[in-house]
Amino acid sequence: MTITQAAPRRRGMTRKQRRLMLIGLAGVVLTAAVALVLIALNDRIVFFNSPSDIIAEPPAAGERIRLGGLVETNSWEVLSDGVHRFAITDTAETIPVTYRGLVPDLFREGQGVITEGTLGEDGIFVADSVLAKHDEAYIPAEVEEALREQGVWQGEEGDAAP
Repeated sequence: MTITQAAPRRRGMTRKQRRLMLIGLAGVVLTAAVALVLIALNDRIVFFNSPSDIIAEPPAAGERIRLGGLVETNSWEVLSDGVHRFAITDTAETIPVTYRGLVPDLFREGQGVITEGTLGEDGIFVADSVLAKHDEAYIPAEVEEALREQGVWQGEEGDAAP
């Protein structure tokens, strides 16, 4: 009779365990990368706010936001240094705006507009871009929704912003 020797035990992980460890590590790295991208994008996302939203809950100092509504009638003036001064209203609240630059060709009083910029401590919104409607039937969807909520929408039912 021969005595068989037991096979020496391997120390360390098996091939299957190494594969599972690699897949788990890749999953953790991928999750961390996605989380970092979402955190970075969160700082860049700019949401639409109506004047009523901003009056009710003012943004932090220097926070970049979008302000949308209608350009208030008889509020638009162009100063000698090329600064445009106007007011944006949602018919409930109004916020004064200043903008240095060229306004879009379709920018008019009484028309829908969205501006991007920051709200100053003096309550004046300093815009660095102005977006106006692109044709006679268009109003930004956010502006239309805010006006519908306040019961002042005068467009036809079924009119929708593209």
